[in-house]
Amino acid sequence: MNTEVFNAKTQKENGATVAGRVIRAGGLVVFPTETVYGLGANGLDGSAVSKIFEAKGRPGDNPLILHIAKKSDVKPLWKHIPDTARRLMDAFWPGPLTLVYLKSDLVPDEVSAGLDTVAVRMPEHKTALAVIRAAGVPIAAPSANLSGKPSPTRLEHTLEDMQGRVDVIIDGGDCEIGVESTVLSLVGKPTILRPGGITKEMLESVIGAVEVASAVLNPLGENETAASPGMKYRHYAPSCDVVVAVGSAKTAAGLICREYQKAEQEGRSCKIFATVQTKNYYNGKKYVIIGDRDMPQTLCASLFGALRDESDDTDIIFAEGIPEDGQGLAYMNRLLRASGFTVIKH
Repeated sequence: MNTEVFNAKTQKENGATVAGRVIRAGGLVVFPTETVYGLGANGLDGSAVSKIFEAKGRPGDNPLILHIAKKSDVKPLWKHIPDTARRLMDAFWPGPLTLVYLKSDLVPDEVSAGLDTVAVRMPEHKTALAVIRAAGVPIAAPSANLSGKPSPTRLEHTLEDMQGRVDVIIDGGDCEIGVESTVLSLVGKPTILRPGGITKEMLESVIGAVEVASAVLNPLGENETAASPGMKYRHYAPSCDVVVAVGSAKTAAGLICREYQKAEQEGRSCKIFATVQTKNYYNGKKYVIIGDRDMPQTLCASLFGALRDESDDTDIIFAEGIPEDGQGLAYMNRLLRASGFTVIKH
């Protein structure tokens, strides 16, 4: 397949127009959002949606998110709009929050993976909104990576995984947030299925108590169904092993130094994902500074890119765990899944 690439800055209107036409015709489009790049198809066309799974190599039991351009677009997609959803939409849409509720008959089973719910979000990114408006339909879109790999946050990531697999790629530069949207189920007690840029604390300031699904920081149970994208056991994984060290900054660094030395003695090439606060612990070792422990959003913004960039010539990456509050929850969710829950601690 020949993939046409547009630049969102210099070819904004033309790119969105072509992308919208491709979506309406049943094709595939990669477009930028504020979180990560998305791989989109007509969310009301089951056959078109099936092409997403084929392009990604994604299991069909992993549900997708429908992306809309205005709040009222959610009305035909759900059985009704609960008051809780209205309050959250007013507070956080457009933005990196996905809401899950009971789907209408309009939504194909291919989107919801056979579940009776569907996830919907209104992105904030201007190019994403332009593409959705040009398409005139909700766009079903997971992240635009091959299944299991780190999500793409830069154009080169999308080209690496999707060139020749999709009709159009729109270059929107680097994604600002760097991890996928928060997914909140409103069926029963409000429950975070996947953490993201909208934190538990932010949600609770609007609607009160919010629960966190056990699968956010733990493997999905053997008989559990993925109710949201990103809940599978092995996800966001680079081409090398990843090991997470948990504890205080000093404790995590000490564990990493010990295991780094062992791995090198075994002939394995190693790299460390350090933070601003811990870089001095790693003198004489190969490390990259990926952010600030006290500002988890900086770690989220750089994680997927670092996993891709640093894994090709490396056998094992050691990364520090951080506290699981605020955006630290989103960071630890992605890091633990990238490692397949390979954790070292005292």
